[in-house]
Amino acid sequence: MPTRRTVLKGLALAAAASAVPLPASASSTAALATLDGAHVPPLRQMRGMWIASVANINWPSKQGLSADEQKAEFVAWMDLAVQRKLNSVFVQIRPTADAFWPSPFEPWSHWLTGTQGQDPGYDPLGFAVAEAHKRGLAFHAWFNPYRVSMQPDPAKLHPDHPGRKHPDWILPFGGKLYYNPGLPEVRKFCQDAMLDALTRYDIDGLHFDDYFYPTNTTAFDDSAAFAQHGAGFPDLATWRRHNVDLMVSEMQQRVREAKPDVAWGISPSGIWRNKASDPLGSDTNGGQSYDNLHADTRGWVKKGWLDYIAPQLYWYIGQPPADYSKLVPWWSDVASGTNTLLWIGQAAYKAGDPAQAAPWQDPAELSKHLTLNRAHPEISGDIWYNANDLRADRIASISTAVGDHYTRPALAPVLPRLADGEAPRRPVVAYALRRPAGGVEVRAVATGRDEPFQFAVFRFPQRASAEAFGDARHLVAVVPGDRQVRWVDPDGKRGDHYYVMAVDRANRTSRPSHGFRVL
Repeated sequence: MPTRRTVLKGLALAAAASAVPLPASASSTAALATLDGAHVPPLRQMRGMWIASVANINWPSKQGLSADEQKAEFVAWMDLAVQRKLNSVFVQIRPTADAFWPSPFEPWSHWLTGTQGQDPGYDPLGFAVAEAHKRGLAFHAWFNPYRVSMQPDPAKLHPDHPGRKHPDWILPFGGKLYYNPGLPEVRKFCQDAMLDALTRYDIDGLHFDDYFYPTNTTAFDDSAAFAQHGAGFPDLATWRRHNVDLMVSEMQQRVREAKPDVAWGISPSGIWRNKASDPLGSDTNGGQSYDNLHADTRGWVKKGWLDYIAPQLYWYIGQPPADYSKLVPWWSDVASGTNTLLWIGQAAYKAGDPAQAAPWQDPAELSKHLTLNRAHPEISGDIWYNANDLRADRIASISTAVGDHYTRPALAPVLPRLADGEAPRRPVVAYALRRPAGGVEVRAVATGRDEPFQFAVFRFPQRASAEAFGDARHLVAVVPGDRQVRWVDPDGKRGDHYYVMAVDRANRTSRPSHGFRVL
């Protein structure tokens, strides 16, 4: 299954303001160009990247760095996110039943210091959230729910680790250790451990990756738990899916009870079931999350248990076992008519990798993915895996996609259940003045007691109508702020009209300010 698992072996809000029907030959260059020509940049679009900590894939880059070195690395990742014109980061803070914060439930992660349970000398999660927000980036806390260790020996866990205190909670499989998802006490404990971060830190999202039950689970010996808790289920697989369903549905309830404005979502492997196994499945022939991981990803969407789903569609357009251009419409159909947002996981790690197939050697392959997405208004953005590859930009694949698709800034999507909440008050543009060195300096001020998370700055050549703020054609900046903001538009000139909207943490926007004409 070409998901993050492959890497670890070695280590319906406006997605498009104007959608057009997808031509039959959408994978051809001509069709993609036609689609591109009709595009209007969306005001709201998820633009995220995953920052992985397990096996020191991204951050920290190795174990035992000093606190200052770890901080410097994270700041560099945040600066990269801004450079790539992203608006969100998904940071792995509980990779192996451990913690990147002082947790009362699980020990400090050994990916920080090299020693599980050792204090790194600062609060990595607190620092990371603050640095993201300082740049106007939403911080989604990424958790792995069940993985305990990348090695199989319980004796190597910290003496105070829950797996040592409750040896019946853990099971070995494939050279690793896992919490047993079939034990109700384990499920509650894992939820408690993750919600500790949610309740204590100012995070914007709680995020699961694609790991549930391990793959090829015939050797995963949970027979004792099944004997104890599986009464009434026709088989082991049905019971396992029920256990994962409970984790997902209960997490939704607990997240909303604790912090209703926080986004809750999952990034599963990209195939629910193949059509050969189920007529509702996709026209694919790959690993099935429903059967292999006991993760009913389609069901979660249809039952409304998630705010968003971000399937990892790590295949190229036209790939025979799993064609990106077939999976995109399939997932769009799954999300259609639901209140679950659809974001696509993009395989930045494959682009330009010499070991990958020829289509991944095309600098435009990832850009073509985003172009194809425009035909499906259910898709409201993308998340890139992983951060190293956004930095490396092999064969200029990332800069090509950014240059083609991120020509304007974008606000992150509003969760449908929060869209009717109280919006920020309309700010005031105090001035928009030409600077002697060129450009225009804009100052905006919040009104009332509002402390907006961001200010969205629009520039028009003339006075704008209310309808002109529904897309990003005239959006020139999204600037972090609280009570006020000053920003210099290097392209501003005499006669331009500036408007500003306040943006809250749920990405709701105020009415635009009165316009200010540059004299």
